[in-house]
Amino acid sequence: MLKIFNYLNKDLILFFNADSRDDALKIMIEKIAFAGKLKDEDTFFEALIERERIISTGIGMGVAIPHAKLDGYDDFFVAIGVLQRGVEWNSLDNAPVKLIFMVGGPDDKQTEYLQILSSLTMAIKDEERRKKMLTRNSPEAIIEIFKAF
Repeated sequence: MLKIFNYLNKDLILFFNADSRDDALKIMIEKIAFAGKLKDEDTFFEALIERERIISTGIGMGVAIPHAKLDGYDDFFVAIGVLQRGVEWNSLDNAPVKLIFMVGGPDDKQTEYLQILSSLTMAIKDEERRKKMLTRNSPEAIIEIFKAF
């Protein structure tokens, strides 16, 4: 099983508030771009929005996993956003989202992509893990939660 811990980077974990889903996506994209992981912020944002049009990435339990694959990338990244106030995401359970796991990477590594999404889904099914994430206030503390997963 693929380890999510291996994809985490303290520079891609942020704590913030947003007024909407799109604001949250843009804030996270800006952080990812600043960390040097994005080639084109607008293209990545549009790919995420296109994915949201298919079906919401708000999977329930206060969690969203926006994701997109793009041409020209070599490796995947996982960014984590922890929101103090939940935002409307059109989630499957209609609950506001407080935890965002944004995944991006190459469009030619479908197996790895699906493994990342699967591992993330398994990790966040654990209610205690989700609760811990909402009480932590540093990137290192968030990463620590995923060390065993």
